[in-house]
Amino acid sequence: MIRSLFALCFILLSVTWLRAAEPIRPKVVVIAMFEAGADTGDRPGEFQYWVEREKLTQVLPFPQGYRDLRSNADGSVLGVVTGVGTAKSAATIMALGLDPRFDLTHSYFLVAGIAGIDANDGPLGSAVWAEWIVDGDLGHEIDAREIPAGWTTGFIPLRKKKPYELPADRSEGEAYRLEPGLVEWAYQLTKDTPLADTEGMQKRRALYTGFPKAQRPPVVMKGDTLSSMTYWHGKLLNQWANDWVKYFSDGKGNYVTTAMEDTGTLQSLTLLDRAKRVDVKRVLVLRTASNFDMQPPGGDAAESLSGEKLGPGYSAYLPSLEAAHRVGSVVVHELLKNWVKYEETPPGSR
Repeated sequence: MIRSLFALCFILLSVTWLRAAEPIRPKVVVIAMFEAGADTGDRPGEFQYWVEREKLTQVLPFPQGYRDLRSNADGSVLGVVTGVGTAKSAATIMALGLDPRFDLTHSYFLVAGIAGIDANDGPLGSAVWAEWIVDGDLGHEIDAREIPAGWTTGFIPLRKKKPYELPADRSEGEAYRLEPGLVEWAYQLTKDTPLADTEGMQKRRALYTGFPKAQRPPVVMKGDTLSSMTYWHGKLLNQWANDWVKYFSDGKGNYVTTAMEDTGTLQSLTLLDRAKRVDVKRVLVLRTASNFDMQPPGGDAAESLSGEKLGPGYSAYLPSLEAAHRVGSVVVHELLKNWVKYEETPPGSR
């Protein structure tokens, strides 16, 4: 009798332990890059609207990452803040992917953050789905005052002798291409989402005469992103960004937004995919325009950059945060609502 009771207790304890050890299986991982203060209740950064509106009330300690994780009650949505820059984003996402508490093999990853936008392509407050994520750091550099005649830039791809020497080499993580079908699906799902337009945004875009796409109200669109640790600014570097993205995408990409983390995030997700910890074909990058990446016509790049740091150039800061959640949440809610459909087969799959 005693032996039978002991065996029964052992079985019950084993079942309890197994349940406790069962990993959390998020359906969607929302990736933000920074938070201005607390996760809730103050001036928001990229994370706060997701925490408050998606009810990410559960705090999960994450000492190996940049900031503690948050999830909703059933663990279907997990939120992570990477920290600013490709180094922090790579480290945080790798730490998340190797965390034994989670099974991310069927999770979708949504990068949702603000960015600078090319005035040639779009207006402030816009939401831009990227297909190509190009790194702006890996390379050689010669000071522009010492470059040979005929060169347009002092930036040279790794192991090349001059700018834009063919063929382009992406073997060190210079560029990543997301699944085109998934990106198109997200765009089609969200393209009619209404976006905020403010008087401050209207005044700012009015300065960009000769840039008709910059003077429109905000829109949901597709366009590619350049990721670099340096917060650059100005029309000359804007031209470099366009050429750099075009070069590393074999002419298929169109530079639209500039940010600071996404190639770090994609590097880690790519390696985690190799280790069968995630599926890199389930990644989306949404960048929303908080500012233009260059000065208006007749303006000065240094003054324009200074204005952004002081505030006027960031007239779309709050609207861009709003757009990131408003557009991104449409995708999140669709995935959750129809998980039976999307668990095994990503939308847009061929």
